Amino acid sequence: MQTYNRLPVTFSRGQGVWLEDQNGRRYLDALSGIAVCGLGHSHPRITRAIFEQSQRLLHTSNLYGIEAQSLLAQKLAALTDMEKIFFCNSGAEANECAIKIARQVGHQRGIATPGIIVMESAFHGRTLATLTATANPHAQKDFGPLLDGFYRVPFNDPDAVRALSDNRDIVAVFVEPVQGEGGVCVPETGYLQALRKTCDNNNWLLMLDEIQTGVGRTGHWYAFQAEGILPDVLTSAKGLGNGIPIGACLTRALAAQALGPGSHGTTFGGNPLSCSAALAVLDTIEQEGLLDNVRSVSRYILEELRNQLSDINGIQDIRNRGLMFGIELAWPCGELVTEALEAGLLINVTAGNTLRLLPPLILTREEADILVDRLVPLIKKFADRRGKSAVQLAPDSVCQ
Repeated sequence: MQTYNRLPVTFSRGQGVWLEDQNGRRYLDALSGIAVCGLGHSHPRITRAIFEQSQRLLHTSNLYGIEAQSLLAQKLAALTDMEKIFFCNSGAEANECAIKIARQVGHQRGIATPGIIVMESAFHGRTLATLTATANPHAQKDFGPLLDGFYRVPFNDPDAVRALSDNRDIVAVFVEPVQGEGGVCVPETGYLQALRKTCDNNNWLLMLDEIQTGVGRTGHWYAFQAEGILPDVLTSAKGLGNGIPIGACLTRALAAQALGPGSHGTTFGGNPLSCSAALAVLDTIEQEGLLDNVRSVSRYILEELRNQLSDINGIQDIRNRGLMFGIELAWPCGELVTEALEAGLLINVTAGNTLRLLPPLILTREEADILVDRLVPLIKKFADRRGKSAVQLAPDSVCQ
């Protein structure tokens, strides 16, 4: 089905931060399969884990114990201070699980239509429940009627959440610590702390969608750890398997008591192969000190981008949290994706006018220089073209 506008390239192999197309041309992957391949391509530890597990056992179903799944659950619980984990196949499935937990908790409290507060510009997936939680009208078009029970407020506005405290139907707040699809929108420091306090005061669940921000992407295992709080529900996927499909819904306290036998399930989720790959990912991030690398290299990239783009008309903002970068321009800039491809660089555009960079966590400073050296001239030429046109500058940031 024609559900993608594909770029005119097909890759045949990858190594580290580099991909090679069918003609042997190399590209620096500054997108990581949309924040999936945090350890780059063909990482020997991940390759070995997949190979060795595939020789032993691929699948038995969750009717039986799965050793790798138990080990992965213990590892994730230790890294996050969460208590119980449901494994699935994707971020959307993990978010579906979170929504079901919130609704179950609400029904147990006698609420007929349990409500969940979600944010403007949010993106949580494309299933019907996660699509309803998402704030993209284009993604929702033609798929109604959507679900009831979602209350939308501005992102990065804790007062707007607090203002709904009198609504007795609400049971949870569902939020991304950084909005990736929404334009790499980074909230003010203290935002998650304020949400945690409001949820505590109202006996609500705080549910964090860390599908894109998790597994080291921001320089912490999960972004919430930078603010010293704990969510009640945490969702993870993307970088967890480095390309092997896996998702997880992590819970604690009241949320950990939800979903008993028969209330939820999955055929493939948490199978030996995906869990072995995820274990290898977590071990590699630890053993190679990649959280420190993310913090160091991201600071370097941010400094270089700001220095080299400071005098360019039309740069609205340069935002980042770890190796999540958003370069917001004053004009729609989708054409830069193709121009970057021609220059041997993989990026994408989100929210229409924001260049998004999600390079692998293994990126070195030398590779960061290549990234910046290929990207900055493209932005300068684009801004020069648009600056001479009659196109109106965007008045406000996409994250306001």
